[in-house]
Amino acid sequence: MAGAGHLVLAPSVQAAEEPWRTELRGAITPDRAWWDLDHYHLDIDVDVDTKTISGTNTMRYKVLSDGQRLQVELQAPMMFMRAEQNGKRLKVIKKDYSYFIYPDGEQKVGETYEIKMIFEGTPIIPNNPPWDAGITWTTDSSGKPFIANSNQDQGASVWWPNKDHGYDEPDSGMDISVEVPDDLMDVSNGQLVKVEEHKDRGTKTWHWRMKNPPNNYGVNLSIGDYVHFSEKYEGEDGTLDMDYYVLRENLDKAKTHFADARRTIEAFEHWFGPYPFYEDGFKLVEVPYLGMEHQSAVTYGNKYLMGYKGRDLSDTGWGLKWDFIIIHETGHEWFANNITAKDIADLWIHESFTNYSEGLYTEYHFGKEAGAEYVRGTRLGISNDKPIIGQYGRHEKGSKDMYPKGGNMLHTIRQLVDCDDLWRSILRGLNKTFHNQTVTSAEIESYMNDRSPVELGKVFDQYLRYDRVPTLEYYFKEGTLLVRWTDVVPGFDMPVKAVVNGAEVWLKPTENWAAVSFEQPASTLAVDPDFYVRSSNILGN
Repeated sequence: MAGAGHLVLAPSVQAAEEPWRTELRGAITPDRAWWDLDHYHLDIDVDVDTKTISGTNTMRYKVLSDGQRLQVELQAPMMFMRAEQNGKRLKVIKKDYSYFIYPDGEQKVGETYEIKMIFEGTPIIPNNPPWDAGITWTTDSSGKPFIANSNQDQGASVWWPNKDHGYDEPDSGMDISVEVPDDLMDVSNGQLVKVEEHKDRGTKTWHWRMKNPPNNYGVNLSIGDYVHFSEKYEGEDGTLDMDYYVLRENLDKAKTHFADARRTIEAFEHWFGPYPFYEDGFKLVEVPYLGMEHQSAVTYGNKYLMGYKGRDLSDTGWGLKWDFIIIHETGHEWFANNITAKDIADLWIHESFTNYSEGLYTEYHFGKEAGAEYVRGTRLGISNDKPIIGQYGRHEKGSKDMYPKGGNMLHTIRQLVDCDDLWRSILRGLNKTFHNQTVTSAEIESYMNDRSPVELGKVFDQYLRYDRVPTLEYYFKEGTLLVRWTDVVPGFDMPVKAVVNGAEVWLKPTENWAAVSFEQPASTLAVDPDFYVRSSNILGN
């Protein structure tokens, strides 16, 4: 048996044990549950020449209940060197890329403690960032290093050790200190505290501080020959610092193009409530990949094009009126960074609302019908391949339909609410009620259902947990309209707005055929296109 101070390596996990590995990564295990994150201080040295990172993460935590060891993660090829507490080296056991740290002495319930984790290594280099995780090492047009992280799906533990599960965030925020060559700048989350110069080794350390709790994947490392410009935005919660960091070669175009950032804050404060992180400011940071929602430090790589890489994902024309990455990734400040899913299975909370935010941005600046056209147009990207919600406790996402299908679900719910003021109050209420919290789908669904004039339980089941689109089947018989829902979950009875014989009506179909009579014989029906449903006249009459 190895004594304290040794890193004990468990046998490598075989492919047959994949379920064990998945649950260890995705579940709130007993070794995670007994302690609560309070603060991180990530202090690292980035060696540009060798593409390595080394340093420490000092983790402060509060004891919630009795426990023997703490579970954290660090993925190979990064190396967990040791853990220290009270000046003593701790016993650490490794299983796959989870590390189980045995604290020094009794851990009293209600008390707060610190552990320092020392690590180093060469992080994964992604083939296709940001969808592949790791650190991208490249150069700008003048040959200077241009470096950034991206790690949403695989987790922040691809480059630094942490409690890598979405349910727990450091309540007191995070400090980030990054040492880089003195001709480069690091931009991380929060506000810049100070820049420390090390003339003896030709480097500088950039010290950043986040006062709000970050989700792990939103922690940002961006390094380059940046130039900085800024503005002040007078918003709902006061004066917001808006800072922009771009490559020197792109300064002039950025000063014009980044006007979308201010317009986005204005639109989303209207719809969602105050920007969630006034204390930490808002930054837009140029990076060598498409972009990510790093908290208070949104990263940008859309090459100063309108739309998504110059394309309109809705095929309506409205998506070319603004820069997709600026609007979409900034929307995540409300949904992903302010309100964060506890389990990656509920990632629709991040992506569906943010997809829908693109239409709300369009509506705010170009009118209600423009926003609706955009949302409807995004249906081009829906595949209906599997449910939007994944399996819980296994680090498993649902369908990519969480973007356009989830956005269209929300647009459909707006039609059911049938009052724009109430709908806006629901969106704003979500961000106020769950400010800086991690949540479940059940909590979000319950909040919205309690405030909706229409029961939404089966609506959420249909669009989140089922892979088919509701179909309104109908036919006419002797002037009477007969309707029913098919391709639906049991008990689905969502009302739907339609135009029958030129007049707008609300229909209330169920899974069973029901007759609807009108003063005049019914002969035509058109479902309101803002409902994401299909319709079929089964007799063609």
